[in-house]
Order: sequence, then structure tokens, then C-alpha cells
Amino acid sequence: MATAKQDAGADKAAKKPTNSGTGIHAPVKPSADLGAIVGNDALPRSEVISKVWDYIKSKNLQNPENKREILADDNLKKVFGKDKATMFEMNKYISAHLTKA
Repeated sequence: MATAKQDAGADKAAKKPTNSGTGIHAPVKPSADLGAIVGNDALPRSEVISKVWDYIKSKNLQNPENKREILADDNLKKVFGKDKATMFEMNKYISAHLTKA
């Protein structure tokens, strides 16, 4: 049998609103440089990252000897500001090219 405290916690969880327009789901506007890769429409950040990965894979830009390293083509150089970046650094560079929509 559930205690009163457990019941109250279950009620809070059931009433908690979904945050589909905030956090990682909040729409962001890419810069012109990033827009060349992901398009210029406002998208959730998660979708921007997904489209960047699709671009990287379609252009075969991962270093074959170290898959964590991205070898930038001309479009990605504008976003990264350098010739290569690790997959962990990539998010930092992408963030600099996003603004709230």
C-alpha cells in the first residue's frame, strides 16, 4: 500500500507539464554559416546537432583513424573556425552559431 507521501509525489508527476518548447527542445535560429549546413529555419537544438551529424556522415568527414575527430570542409571551417575538431568540441562551436528563435 502506498503512503500519503508517495501518493503526493505521484500526483505531482502526473501534473508536471511537458517542456516541449524549452531547453534542448526550444527552437533556435542558426547563423548564416551554420545555415549552409542545417538550413536557415528555426529548429530545436537536438535537430540542429542531428543535421550536422547527417552532414558529417554524408560528406565522410570523420577521421578514419580517429572517428571522434571531424575533418572540416569549407562549410564546417566557418563554424569551427579551424580545420578539425573533436566530436566533444563540436557542440561548443555550434552553440556560438545559434540564437534563440
